[in-house]
Amino acid sequence: MMRVLMVGLGDIARKAYLPVLAARGDIELHVATRDPAVRDQVAREHRLPHHHASLDAALAATRFDAAFVHAATPAHPELVAALLDRGVATFVDKPLADTLAAAEALVDQARRRDTPLVLGFNRRFAPDYAALRGRGTLVTLEKHRHRQPDHARRVVFDDFIHVVDTLLFLVPGAVRRHAIETQVADGLLHAVTLTLAGDGFGAIGLMHRDSGLDEERLDVIGAGERHVVLDLAERIDTAGTQQRRRRGDWTAVARQRGFEAMCDAFLTAARERRPVDADAILRTHALCEEIVRHAEAAG
Repeated sequence: MMRVLMVGLGDIARKAYLPVLAARGDIELHVATRDPAVRDQVAREHRLPHHHASLDAALAATRFDAAFVHAATPAHPELVAALLDRGVATFVDKPLADTLAAAEALVDQARRRDTPLVLGFNRRFAPDYAALRGRGTLVTLEKHRHRQPDHARRVVFDDFIHVVDTLLFLVPGAVRRHAIETQVADGLLHAVTLTLAGDGFGAIGLMHRDSGLDEERLDVIGAGERHVVLDLAERIDTAGTQQRRRRGDWTAVARQRGFEAMCDAFLTAARERRPVDADAILRTHALCEEIVRHAEAAG
């Protein structure tokens, strides 16, 4: 049985990951957080006998086969480096770090330690997104927020990074060209447009942080068809005059949004000690760093 550690028990960890991992019978799950109230609540709700006051305390108590890091982004480099140094296969809720340089250093450490390192991009595993990979010659992904302008680095690395990575995953070939536009006011990033292009395809990523609502919409168009996915919950397939709508009402949220498949893929990679996919990690983080610099220059 694999011994697995979850470090950090914030909102996304409790909503998306704990219900999936605590229900598995093939792992011994440990959790670690410095907040004793949260630690006690999670241990009680999920009946977890193994809980620790910190990563250091957990590592001193036992050896782990794999770890999930869900701490705040600024804490990622230190936590991930400590796990990789001990050869623990590590899953990191995006981003790996909020600078390209820090991400490169961690990827290099994972390579040197020959240790699996995986990023939490759940849209790669969401069934309605994964089914559309390579299906169209024009891909657009919009991910908007209601009244949330913020500093460029936080917006891009904590949120728009999903748009960047998903477009890179969905497009049907190598990206040859890209363009960036940002809207900055009073030092805060309000909107981002990213355009990618390759041989015979184009892709556009959009985010407005001062929108009228929180919304996500994927459009994949080509070969006489159009496929739309709304908020990862409803899919519309259109070909000519024929249209089929399908909602995920009876599908578990963790499966619909890709968390079940993503956790399973990571644990399999940890068991098999698969090498880190450095190119995919760094390609996404490099584009994010470029967008941040564009926004900072515009501001």
